[in-house]
Amino acid sequence: MTSENSSGPTTAPGDIFATTHWTVVLAAGKRRSPQADRALEELCRTYWFPLYAYVRRRGHHKEDAEDLTQAFFARFLEKKYLIGLSAERGRFRAFLLASLKHFLANEWDKSQRQKRGGGEKLLSLDWQTADTQFQVAATNEPSPDQAFDREWALALLGKVIERLKSECVADGKAKLFEQLKIFLTAGKGILTHADAAKNLNLDETAVRVAVHRLRKRYRTLLRAEISQTLADESQVDEEMRALFGAFGG
Repeated sequence: MTSENSSGPTTAPGDIFATTHWTVVLAAGKRRSPQADRALEELCRTYWFPLYAYVRRRGHHKEDAEDLTQAFFARFLEKKYLIGLSAERGRFRAFLLASLKHFLANEWDKSQRQKRGGGEKLLSLDWQTADTQFQVAATNEPSPDQAFDREWALALLGKVIERLKSECVADGKAKLFEQLKIFLTAGKGILTHADAAKNLNLDETAVRVAVHRLRKRYRTLLRAEISQTLADESQVDEEMRALFGAFGG
């Protein structure tokens, strides 16, 4: 797998994190910037589902939630929301949710609903699977806000797993990843190193080394993914605690 030094996610030339970082968006300020636009759209595409789920948990039906979420993004991507809400600017997660709450409370009821695709810039979002995903996730979360954090953490983990998978495939280790990814996402005892070694026709020691390396790269990518949603990279540990605390119920 490719290596990444300890100085952060923006050090490697051509790294995806160099152009999708929240700081890129904030640095653009009020001025339009193609790089900032791409960064903001990429962040929104990654983390749109927690917002949709939040709207659903606020009592809106499937179709209304789709319209509200899409209308929100149409306005959000115009960067009108980059002015104000300064307390939440440091964390994209908090900023995005605060912006949605502002939109739901103060703007949607003042606007006239338009047909989807009616001239506004729309994100291409997977509405077909969104409702199924919501139904699976809609358990007994104590509040929409806490459920939002849980969905955000799940989206983040999914992004990291996909990137790690892509790296393994590029290195010709697709089978290795498929067999060992369970060690990243499941509890102990689901699969033993001995079982994985047998499935891969490898020595158990080699499998343990591979799992160790995979976990190390996973942690690196996880911190990098969290870092790209923060204005201050020193807040990574705090943000990780906040997000994964949502799984504690």
